[in-house]
This record gives sequence, C-alpha cells and structure tokens, in this order.
Amino acid sequence: MPRKRRSFTADFKAKVALEAIRGQRTTVEIAQHYGVHPNQVSAWKSQGIEHLREGFVDGRRGREAEEDALKSQLYQQIGQLKVELDWLKKTVGVAE
Repeated sequence: MPRKRRSFTADFKAKVALEAIRGQRTTVEIAQHYGVHPNQVSAWKSQGIEHLREGFVDGRRGREAEEDALKSQLYQQIGQLKVELDWLKKTVGVAE
C-alpha cells in the first residue's frame, strides 16, 4: 500500500531550516532527527536563506514609490478639478 504524502507546517519547516542554517549538525543528522529526507532539509534551508534576504531589503524604497504614486494621483485630481472649475466659471460667466 502506498505511503500517504505528508505535509508539514510552516513552523516545522522554519525550525528545520533554522537548524540547518546554524550548521551545528549535518543535514543527514537533522533529517534523521525530524524524520524527513535530507534533500528536503537542503531545500528548506535554501528557501529559508532566500526569505531571510527578502526580510532585509530596504523597505523605504517601496514606501517612496507608493508616496510618489499617490502624489501623482493627487496632482492629477487637482488638475482635473481646476479644469472643471475654470469651465464652470466660464459657462456661468463669473469674473475672477
């Protein structure tokens, strides 16, 4: 009878990956301890390292881009409202 495919929680994967990153035991020892394949330990280690890099990316660049997008949207709205106001003044005949 085939063995049922196992799924692991993110916490479990993080714990195994962190132990592999620390390097206090070999990949094979970690795999035997947690009952997973050594290739899986290596894969989780690689994923953990990649996600660590993403955690240290400068977040200010993202905020600056969002602020610039918001500013341009607001300036566009201001321009549209100014055009509409000028058109209304011209149509109604109000002098400035």
